[in-house]
Amino acid sequence: MTLIPRWWPRGSFPPGMFAQDRIFQVTPEIGLLTKCHWQPSPAKHPTVLIVHGLEGCIESHYMRGLAQKAWQAGWNSIRINQRNCGGSEHLTPTLYHNGLSQDYHSIIREITEQDGCHEVWLVGYSMGGNLTLKLAGELGSSLPSLRGVAAVCPNIQPAACVCALQRPSNWIYHQYFLKSLKAKLHKKAQLYPGQWDLSRLSSIQTMWEFDEVYTAPDGGYRNAADYYDKTAARNKLSAITIPTLIITAQDDPFIPYDMFADPALQSNPCIRLLATAHGGHCGFFQQRHLPEDPFWAENRIIDWIQSQLLSS
Repeated sequence: MTLIPRWWPRGSFPPGMFAQDRIFQVTPEIGLLTKCHWQPSPAKHPTVLIVHGLEGCIESHYMRGLAQKAWQAGWNSIRINQRNCGGSEHLTPTLYHNGLSQDYHSIIREITEQDGCHEVWLVGYSMGGNLTLKLAGELGSSLPSLRGVAAVCPNIQPAACVCALQRPSNWIYHQYFLKSLKAKLHKKAQLYPGQWDLSRLSSIQTMWEFDEVYTAPDGGYRNAADYYDKTAARNKLSAITIPTLIITAQDDPFIPYDMFADPALQSNPCIRLLATAHGGHCGFFQQRHLPEDPFWAENRIIDWIQSQLLSS
């Protein structure tokens, strides 16, 4: 379930769904590379912002799939690369991590003020889901243009998720992420010589070690445990005051389902939790799917946003 959707053919974007490359400057030194799919007269249409997971990018299958569905629903859609992802390493001197929710606040503020987009929905997958929920809790109702958020398989307790990822049964996923992060750090070090000491990189065997040695100090955290604790969206769930959808699967291999029994989540009337028995990690592939395509979670997000728009 986790792997099949990655290889299932998606096809090309429909005619007329043009992509505009746009860099959002979070600060003068930090830019986020995006693909924007605008409707004619963008300010007259809702806008869906989409954030990928760890080591994903704007070309990840779910990013393309949800962007297309949003555009076909008559909405603007913007696929966002997290810092350093999708070939954007040169746009920021920092690494990316679970705590950078203000990056997306900056984008929402810019498209509201410069593009006149006053109905914005933020959707995140996995690590992007944590960032999305974290931002919703931080903002409360202070940003009226952010109408709601959705998160698919969010790692709301990063420490528990890293521990699950490091289980022997998840070896294939753990090695994939760790190898990719190491390669990216090598590339970053070439772009910013002397910023990171790579002498320990080859000996690192786990994600926790990588975050302990590189991610946490680069982000200003004491160590990996401090980083995981301070960036956890679970700390902000009780403060969410806008419509929120969380989709997760009880068989997700490295997002433990028991995290979602958190009282802050269960007692918040603004949060709707859809927890399927099966779905893997951000997979949710349905075999008998007509009249929909096989990508169940994407269709539920579109339905949910549509219902929120109709009720407003």
